[in-house]
Amino acid sequence: MADSAAAACPQSLVDLAVRLTEAAGEVSLRYFRSGLSVETKADLSPVTLADREAEARMREILAQEAPEHGILGEEHGGQRQDRDYVWVLDPIDGTKSFITGNPLFGTLVALSFKGRPILGVISLPALGERWIGARGRPTLHRDGKGEEREVRVRSVPSLDQAILRCTSPTMFQASQKDVEAFDRLMQASSLSLFGGDCFSYAQLASGWVDLVVEGDLQPYDYMALLPVVEGAGGCASDWQGRELTLSSDGRVVFAASEALRDQALSCLRAVPQS
Repeated sequence: MADSAAAACPQSLVDLAVRLTEAAGEVSLRYFRSGLSVETKADLSPVTLADREAEARMREILAQEAPEHGILGEEHGGQRQDRDYVWVLDPIDGTKSFITGNPLFGTLVALSFKGRPILGVISLPALGERWIGARGRPTLHRDGKGEEREVRVRSVPSLDQAILRCTSPTMFQASQKDVEAFDRLMQASSLSLFGGDCFSYAQLASGWVDLVVEGDLQPYDYMALLPVVEGAGGCASDWQGRELTLSSDGRVVFAASEALRDQALSCLRAVPQS
């Protein structure tokens, strides 16, 4: 990386990120499948008391352990975002899964340094699984039995052999061009699957799927995913091939290799034949 200070992530920060996900997980599991009420936010997405309380708990920990760092959270906004280190928090990624009793919801915690993610954790509290990606280290997966091992993406030579994942095709509906582009990508891929939220990216890092393409994401949706996928040998960009940062437009391509990502980008950009 251009900035040597961001070349690696200290273990103390990894430990803090894990602690944050564990604290959020304790809150979310207390409410999971409990019949709690659901509200609708201004963007029409659902939110619950569990989302807000889980993020508040993470913020309490950061106030004690890293008061000089900035924070950007889905439920309680941002503060000190001009700092070099900024924590990016999504207390419950996949709230729709959470409120319907689906255990594939997760907690996402990222740490960015000067706008670039150096640490990311995907935690699935209902399954007891966790993926940790940290700059300068291989991605680690802890399974439901507490066993931890390094994971790698798998090698797929071409798009027509790739398994594609996306949370929902409805996330492209704001643009007819995006709808058509994603449809081309589905047609070119071997298999397309929907649902999964952050678990899709964990699947990619573990070599179970090959490509995740989505739109309309916010930084707290994708920042934690970058170090996890990259630490497993994968790559990511926006739909124009640019690196993902806090200011990206929310259209993402995560792939098992640069070659596969480039094929996906070419497909998304292709001019339809008349």
